[in-house]
Amino acid sequence: MRRPALFVIDMLNDCFGHVELDRIRVELCSSINQLTAFARASGFPVIWVRQEFESDLSDAFLDMKRENIRMFIKDTPGALILDELMRDDSDIEIVKKRYSMFYGTALESLLAELNADPLILAGVNTHACIRTAAIDAYQRDFQVIIVRDCVASKDLTHHEITLDYLDGGVASVVRLSELEKTVRC
Repeated sequence: MRRPALFVIDMLNDCFGHVELDRIRVELCSSINQLTAFARASGFPVIWVRQEFESDLSDAFLDMKRENIRMFIKDTPGALILDELMRDDSDIEIVKKRYSMFYGTALESLLAELNADPLILAGVNTHACIRTAAIDAYQRDFQVIIVRDCVASKDLTHHEITLDYLDGGVASVVRLSELEKTVRC
């Protein structure tokens, strides 16, 4: 029997150096903590996805290499998940190198092993990593649920455009209270 899996994407120290994300940090972390508690209580796996690059940027995005952008560097505090997020020993962690949590990772094997579907998405940035994860999951025939209270972006305009674009096609965008009513097993 298939069961939902929760993915919390890029809730990293370096992301919250941006003014807009820092402004909503407390509220967003609180919502994500409620979501992860709900997932664990319901028996859904919780998977933390985080961006990480080598210090020489050899595995980083082209613009990072070109402009020497030093974010999400391995073994630095910036690549770590925010301290205020509640994690559990049963949680799984995936390290990714691009926007999509599927690109260059063993995620497809993990999803088969977990017999996961739908995929529930939370985290940042809605217009980039959340959007790409949702589209890539959809292209692999997974149902996708995005929890509106648990996603955010440094770019408010594109955050809303992305949610509008994805909702009803690629994904279902729901509030946390709606999720609790619809996916409880």
